[in-house]
Amino acid sequence: MTSAQTEPLWQPDEDRVAAAAVTRFQAWAAERHGAPADGGYEALHRWSVEDLEAFWAAVAEWFDLRFSTPYERVLGDRSMPGADWFPGATLNYAEHALRAAEERPHATALLHVDETHEPTPITWAELRRQVGSLAAELRRLGVEPGDRVSGYLPNIPEAVVALLATAAVGAVWTSCAPDFGARSVLDRFQQVEPVVLFTVDGYRYGGKEHDRRDTVAELRAELPSLRAVVHIPLLGTPAPEGALPWAELTAADTAPVFEQVPFSHPLWVLYSSGTTGLPKAIVQSQGGILVEHVKQLGLHCDLGPDDVFFWYTSTGWMMWNFLVSGLLTGTTVVLYDGSPGYPDTAAQWRVAERTGATLYGTSAAYVMACAKADVHPGRDFDLSRVKCVATTGSPLPPDGFRWLHDEVREDLWIASVSGGTDVCSCFAGAVPTLPVHIGELQAAGLGTDLQSWDPSGKPLIGEVGELVVTNPMPSMPIRFWNDPDGSRYRDSYFEMFPGVWRHGDWITLTDRGSVVIHGRSDSTLNRQGVRMGSADIYEAVERLPEIRESLVIGLEEPDGGYWMPLFVHLAEGAALDEELIGRIKATIRAELSPRHVPDEIIEVPGIPHTLTGKRIEVPVKRLLQGTPMAKAVNPGSVDNLDLLRFYEELARTRR
Repeated sequence: MTSAQTEPLWQPDEDRVAAAAVTRFQAWAAERHGAPADGGYEALHRWSVEDLEAFWAAVAEWFDLRFSTPYERVLGDRSMPGADWFPGATLNYAEHALRAAEERPHATALLHVDETHEPTPITWAELRRQVGSLAAELRRLGVEPGDRVSGYLPNIPEAVVALLATAAVGAVWTSCAPDFGARSVLDRFQQVEPVVLFTVDGYRYGGKEHDRRDTVAELRAELPSLRAVVHIPLLGTPAPEGALPWAELTAADTAPVFEQVPFSHPLWVLYSSGTTGLPKAIVQSQGGILVEHVKQLGLHCDLGPDDVFFWYTSTGWMMWNFLVSGLLTGTTVVLYDGSPGYPDTAAQWRVAERTGATLYGTSAAYVMACAKADVHPGRDFDLSRVKCVATTGSPLPPDGFRWLHDEVREDLWIASVSGGTDVCSCFAGAVPTLPVHIGELQAAGLGTDLQSWDPSGKPLIGEVGELVVTNPMPSMPIRFWNDPDGSRYRDSYFEMFPGVWRHGDWITLTDRGSVVIHGRSDSTLNRQGVRMGSADIYEAVERLPEIRESLVIGLEEPDGGYWMPLFVHLAEGAALDEELIGRIKATIRAELSPRHVPDEIIEVPGIPHTLTGKRIEVPVKRLLQGTPMAKAVNPGSVDNLDLLRFYEELARTRR
């Protein structure tokens, strides 16, 4: 991929480049830490991966990270897995998240928005007070450093307070969204054995109230490790017997006490989607998340005290943790608790307008849904404060870039980003000083030695390869829970290339340093020895107005053959007739290649997803290979299990 001649869709002007934090950081790091003064982002990135210790020392100093005991060196052991970051240092994540309360106590820390779309502000002083009160109560309940504290909560201020109070105590936070059923929550929480559970009585979504009291009762019964349950009356119900009322725990005017913990002390547990087994319980550290997130949010997202940060997410997705970290840069964080499309498809744009968001993050799927629903955000909403629209969850198709440029604003920084729950950060994406090219992520992140490798470990430029990271990142997991010998951790990322992180995505690095994501490599399409990304096919097919969503699977058959069906969920009123089948095939052939054309196109009642909204490819492939449902998929990880029965039945009829 050598498209250096193509014109960028967007180019930051000189003033914007000069004002960007990453520009000022580079000039400062050149004076203090040996960074290159010239050569722009490309030179800065090269230095950041060639001299990891100087780069991360510079990040810690630039953002004035407070180590209560100093570090001995930046990187004690650089092996993967097992890198030892900032040995000797002690600190506290929550202390850094609340620092703005010292200088701007009456400024807004959080903006809470529900489906009325009316923002409710919470000041830094009030946030700090509630965290102080709750942290003291957690200690009174006997919560100690290392204990697990869990939340079955929507995206509300109470969830942020609970996370920060947990971190202040040195305990370990973990959360699930209340649309998760009891089984999927227990698959996660039972692994880590929480001592406290924060719950709501229900939540509002799509204009309706959803009572979760029965689910909460089941969680309480099935989590014998619990010492306390805290009730948050979102729907106004009284606390059930034995539960503690939230208001009582957060009423005191108590200054928070921040436990000073080692850099590698666990901060939270995140979970993989768990589609084919128990979700991986991924443990990340207080220090690792702190330095990675100030870098990502302060330099890449260019966030500071004058910004408002809105990302549509839920507490069951890593982007919620990333969103909360916006507090680290003194930024106002928007917490939207509601449906992404209520009362209409334009809902998120309305929230961006009413909160004055300067960085608005959403999913690529939402952008494409807006395009299909004929939404006109730039015409219908005042989005003049929005500097950047960022997308993640899946690659943003070229049409998505064009639509944002045409329908929001021509002078719009569009940041398609790609990372993972596994590192709770981005491998590649937003850079405020670089141009945006259609269909491409701007560049690899600072300190991230991102490469594309062929199966033999040879680096590739302009060709599709495995996404690998050849040097450690501070936010890589310190371990998985209940993985005493580290074998599950090693098998997840280091089996293919020992000592090198292999993420499981197909990518292309272009000759200008930008990145193209082609989809998951563990559900690889491989026809006649040519590897293809499913994302490329989705992009082509879903441009057709008749196609709501699609799923492509490549199946190696016992006789040596290869069957590649495309499953399509049609828009209302559309019919999968010969004419539409012909157009689908012609579109794929013209935009990709004849090799990408599926063997069969099959209408389905819907496409199954994980609970965080990602298409489920591997379990569907296993079902089509004849694997029984109970072994092919973890039922608690799927948004609609009934949709999988279609594929199970198809496998039966094909035999």
